Order: sequence, then structure tokens, then C-alpha cells
Amino acid sequence: MSYNTILIDQTEYLATVTINRPKKLNALNKETIQELHSAFKALEEDKQVKVIILTGNGEKAFVAGADISEFADFSEKEGGKLAAKGQLLLFDFVEKLSTPVIAAVNGFALGGGLELAMACHFRVASDTARMGLPEVSLGVIPGYGGTQRLPQLVGKGRAMEMILTAGMIDAKTALKYGLVNHVVSPEELLPLCAKLASRISNNSPVAIGHAIKAVNAGFKHDSNGYAAEIKAFGKCFGTADFKEGTSAFLEKRKANFPGT
Repeated sequence: MSYNTILIDQTEYLATVTINRPKKLNALNKETIQELHSAFKALEEDKQVKVIILTGNGEKAFVAGADISEFADFSEKEGGKLAAKGQLLLFDFVEKLSTPVIAAVNGFALGGGLELAMACHFRVASDTARMGLPEVSLGVIPGYGGTQRLPQLVGKGRAMEMILTAGMIDAKTALKYGLVNHVVSPEELLPLCAKLASRISNNSPVAIGHAIKAVNAGFKHDSNGYAAEIKAFGKCFGTADFKEGTSAFLEKRKANFPGT
């Protein structure tokens, strides 16, 4: 499948998705959101892909925000539909993928860009990255999950300060806050993500999918995270991956997970 606004590079178990609008600082527009949805859906269905890295093209930006020109004249109803559709197609969709997605934050991650990074399963940043939710400076609030995911990651007080001041934080501060897991030089960013992906790929993809679902359940107001964990734990016992993993452990050999 060919895309206009994203690039996909796939080698063995790893797929790298690059948002490719560098002249627009990789801003999210309708086309990009739809293409990212299609790409993530296809990669999720490809059983060869064990890990996905998401990044932006160029040295300046991961994603510098949403394309404001597309919605500047929207009504209340249209604004609500914009947020609902975006969350359904991309942000919630990425969060719920059973294939782990690592955000390689290579520059500005602002507004919808930071919201997209937060929807990924974890984040690695270059030391040139800058992050923030500046929406209130435009007379609106984060609409792609930012008011929910940011407090979950950094705590209510810090999230409130970031959202209400519309300010940016640097990568060092993001690491201190727990917003990102690692900070490295720009040259080390993708290699570190690939190293983490390699470690993930050695494990059971079925168990990883269940783990993601169980962790996510603990952050949903209508879910019981402990109950979700118990259910997912039990399901693992009925998989070929569990039989292979336990057999390999007892036989003192490396597991070769079938992914079922």
C-alpha cells in the first residue's frame, strides 16, 4: 500500500512508521490521521511485525501539532466530531494495539503530536525534543486524549501546569516527569529504539498483547484493572506461546514463540 504523508520501513520483526510532512513540521491533518490508522491496522495484522517505532521526518519535529487550518472555522458540533473521530481512528486505536508502539520523539511534540506520543506504549526522546500542550493559547483544549493521558503519566499537578500555561518542557524535564523513558542524542534515538524493540521481540507476542490490555484497563474508569489482569493471565495458559515458553524454560533453551 502506498501513502502520501507517511513512510514505512519494515525489516524482520520491526516496522518503522515515519510521518513525512517535514515542511509542515509533520503536523497531523485528516489525511495523515487516516493513513496512520490504515498503516497501524495493516501492521497489527502482519504477524511478522513484533514492534512498531513511530517517528517524524527531519530533525525539527516528531509532530508539531494538528493542522489548524483544517478546523479553524469549525462549529461546536464539528469540533466534537473532530475529536471523537481522531480518538477513534488513531489515538485510542494506537493505545489498544497488541503490537507495542515506541514513540521516537525526535523534535517538537506539541498538541496532537504529544497526544500521539502519549498514546504509544512508551516514549524515547532525543535531547533536542520539546514537548507541550499549547491548545489553551488558541482558545481550545487538548482534544485527542491529552487531558487524560498526561495526568496519568506525570501526575495531576504537573499536567495542570503544562496544560494551563501552554508551555513547553525540554527532554530532560520530560524524563524527570516520567513522560519519556529515555533521553539520548539524536544519533542514538532510533538505534536505542531498535535495541528495545529487539528485546521485546524475544518475548511472547500473545502475552505482550494481553499485558498491554491489562495495563490499559487499570487506567479506565469503567474497568477493573485487577480483574482484567486475572482474565488475561488465565487466557495465557491456553496459548501455544505459554506451552513453548514454559517448555523452553524447563529444557533450558531459548523459546521460539509461535505467536498463538
